[in-house]
Amino acid sequence: MEQLKSRIEAVLFITARAISLDEIAVILDEDTEKIEEAILELIMDYSSRDGALEIDDENGYIIQVKEEHMDLVELLCPVDLKPATLRTLSVIALKEPLRQTALIEMRGSGAYDHIKELVDKGLISKTRDKNGRSFNLKTTPKFREYFKLKGDTRSLAKILELDKIDNE
Repeated sequence: MEQLKSRIEAVLFITARAISLDEIAVILDEDTEKIEEAILELIMDYSSRDGALEIDDENGYIIQVKEEHMDLVELLCPVDLKPATLRTLSVIALKEPLRQTALIEMRGSGAYDHIKELVDKGLISKTRDKNGRSFNLKTTPKFREYFKLKGDTRSLAKILELDKIDNE
């Protein structure tokens, strides 16, 4: 049973996504009932120790960091952005400094939520413009670090424009 638990643990670690009992049984070429018994023991093992990991079984089985340690995950792991938020970030990066009103005209009112998320994640800064009626949006050093960019994003915009011209 210990070897089966170790093999299940390896499967959960490697897949890094929720996986069903049936999928685990197929991968390990084992009976579903044996898998279920072993995984329940494995869940108990994880919950009995005072570690940072747990096995969640809400939508299949997955090894994950316990909720009380998520601050470390957010600090150390890459930021996960939805495609629409990533597109908003791209516009800001290529046109910075960009007035928020101009961004909203381009991306629509949903961009307000994107801006809040990007500020919260530290990828952009938001400062009042000179007349105090709008905000200026700019990427932060964390943005450049996350995307491994050297220099500023204007250089990137110029490179992309040159590449666009070369392809035409």
